[in-house]
Amino acid sequence: MQPRPVIAGFDGSPESLAAVEWAAKEAERRGAPLQLLYAWSPVPFMPGAISPEAAEQRTIDGIVRRGVEHAEHTFPAVELETRTIERPPTAALVEAAEEAELLVLGSRGLSGFTGFLVGSVALGVVAHATGPVVLVRARPAEPQDAPRPDSDGSAQDRPPAQEVVLGLDVSAPCDQLIDFAFESALLRGARLQIVHAWGDTQARTLDPSGRSLIEAPQTEEQWTKFVTAVLRPWQEKYPSVPVARTLAKGKPAARLLSAAEGCDLLVVGRRRRERPFPGPQTGSVTHAVIHHARCPVAVVPHP
Repeated sequence: MQPRPVIAGFDGSPESLAAVEWAAKEAERRGAPLQLLYAWSPVPFMPGAISPEAAEQRTIDGIVRRGVEHAEHTFPAVELETRTIERPPTAALVEAAEEAELLVLGSRGLSGFTGFLVGSVALGVVAHATGPVVLVRARPAEPQDAPRPDSDGSAQDRPPAQEVVLGLDVSAPCDQLIDFAFESALLRGARLQIVHAWGDTQARTLDPSGRSLIEAPQTEEQWTKFVTAVLRPWQEKYPSVPVARTLAKGKPAARLLSAAEGCDLLVVGRRRRERPFPGPQTGSVTHAVIHHARCPVAVVPHP
């Protein structure tokens, strides 16, 4: 069966070029095709020597060509296709996420701050997409003398061992979220770092089976046993993925951001909501993480 594509939202900006490069690498890992998606809303044109339609098409062609050239230059072996849609970008990307293995978008770094400038399109997509969305921060180009992979994927000087970090709320463990994190670590040959933080307000939680409420653990030793029980079936499914755990009392967002420094991917969840509600649509922890993490962030929606 043909694997679903990894889709990169592209608009010609430096951050979307970083998204294309990250998506191409991920498509290569998954043996999946890469699709570049450019969506736009029509804008009025001033009268001139060229028709509005022709001017608009020329702009679109130039933007898409830049994305294609970048993808082909960085990962030439990945199967590549392009798609353009005359539709508001948020709506087009949310719809595309339904047919994608994952959707990749760029986020701009704030000069002088540790964080992302997450635009309204990215926030809207993360809040409403039914599939995983990865936000990638634009980064400086690598030095010309940086080691490059050989044709077989090896390198003269291998980078440090990669790590995937999972923010785990064991009061409501989610299969889709945990499975995505383990699979991402497996694809990278990376260690999976599980981070769970708790406070004084958690009185009851689900048991590891997810079927009944029990009194929440109160000590690190109790939480360790609980997390071990939650993770056991996943470690049996992915026996080759090394797992480490960070359990601590405190604010989850702060613990996640600290653990994710220098990691390859940070994975967090977003609970699907049937009705909109005031405030961040992603939950407070995920909202904080996508605005402040330096690494790529995968947001996985779940029930």
